[in-house]
Amino acid sequence: MDYFPVFLDLKKRRCLLVGGGEVATRKGRMLAKSGAVLRVVAPEISNELRELVAQHNGELILREYQQGDMEGCVLAVAATDIETLNQQISDEAKQINIPVNVVDTPALCTYITPAIIDRSPLMIAISSGGEAPVLARLVRAKLETLIPMSYGKLAQLASRWRDRVKARFNDGDSRRKFWEKILQGPAAELAMNGQLDQADKILSDEIANEDASLTQGEVYLVGGGPGDPELLTLKALRLMQQADVVLYDRLVSDGVMDLVRRDAERIYVGKRRSEHAMQQENINQLLVDLAKEGKRVLRLKGGDPFIFGRGGEEIELLAQHQIPFQVVPGITAASGCAAYAGIPLTHRDYAQSVRFVTGHLKDDSINKQWPELANPTQTLVFYMGLVGLRDICASLIAHGRAATTPVALIERGTTQQQRVILGDLATIADIVASQEVHAPTLFVVGDVVRLHENLKWFTGSSENPLSAR
Repeated sequence: MDYFPVFLDLKKRRCLLVGGGEVATRKGRMLAKSGAVLRVVAPEISNELRELVAQHNGELILREYQQGDMEGCVLAVAATDIETLNQQISDEAKQINIPVNVVDTPALCTYITPAIIDRSPLMIAISSGGEAPVLARLVRAKLETLIPMSYGKLAQLASRWRDRVKARFNDGDSRRKFWEKILQGPAAELAMNGQLDQADKILSDEIANEDASLTQGEVYLVGGGPGDPELLTLKALRLMQQADVVLYDRLVSDGVMDLVRRDAERIYVGKRRSEHAMQQENINQLLVDLAKEGKRVLRLKGGDPFIFGRGGEEIELLAQHQIPFQVVPGITAASGCAAYAGIPLTHRDYAQSVRFVTGHLKDDSINKQWPELANPTQTLVFYMGLVGLRDICASLIAHGRAATTPVALIERGTTQQQRVILGDLATIADIVASQEVHAPTLFVVGDVVRLHENLKWFTGSSENPLSAR
């Protein structure tokens, strides 16, 4: 270990910053954010740095650095492009034992500034020892995506209750187990969602509970997106990693399932047409039962749970039983698959609106609102329409939609197995019938499909170029 990691308390303490340009401004911004009082020395100083100094009752010295400018400071930063001046500042700081940082010159530093992830009061610092600062920033960028901004609220919750928890549990092991449950349970989710009063109530109840065990779990209704795991939201990924049990659909891709917590119990509840692994009513009740056992239950659905996903039915029963739940939207298949096929769902020249339509209703009949759907200025996206494709196309033509209207059928969209099959209302059913096509599919109807050839950017590993004009 080349450097000893440490965090300094600089609140209301004077820090020297030599330089007034862009680099110095960045350093001044971080120092001011930590509560430091800035003394900035430079012949020319940026407007932003001037404002920072004024806002924090600092000091501006509009001239070149001179010996003695470091007096009364607890830390020094040299952010100039003059090597001799940087050397002088480093030497003077070392002589009086003041920590000094010379930007981009580790040999002159007694401390270096890491890449920082700020979730105050939670702070994460990443350093390469000054050897590869760009790599440190790349690591920070990856961690930024995994650590929600709301973790700061979670840290504040823990801080408020720290003394009371310490008084309640005498030994460190009991306290650790208690906090592990709290920081991964309903109280944590409430705190991160800004519901601090409810989080405090749960903590109060758990401290009063003699064995400090959670009596009720919660349910996460999460949209898994159309297939590509990189399209998951950050919140979805976080909840997937902390669930005790997951109920998942047929439309959830293998790549998405790979991101679920490895030791979570997995229960398949998928459905195919006329083939249900579990009836919807049983799924609803299972969510209730598992939550009442104190488990964190992930209900993972393909696409978005509120767009043809029956998510509303599932959380209705949870609400009736007063079981905590939250809903995390996902990228719906229409949006994800169309984007990966290079088909804008709206376009000023082709379509001024878009409509999502289910290919069959609850009783397996086909949607009958054909006059509305035949409007040529809108894009139609049909979910679950593979079986009824021929009837859908015939009905649209019968109600006035031109037989030459372009159609794209997208199979396994956003995955490496994606195929885009092109045709029009008159021909697409025969084209699809001549090939082996498997769900999940959806098809897009409208003039926007004409843009596919020019805008397609993702082909997957088995793109089918077959088309009919």
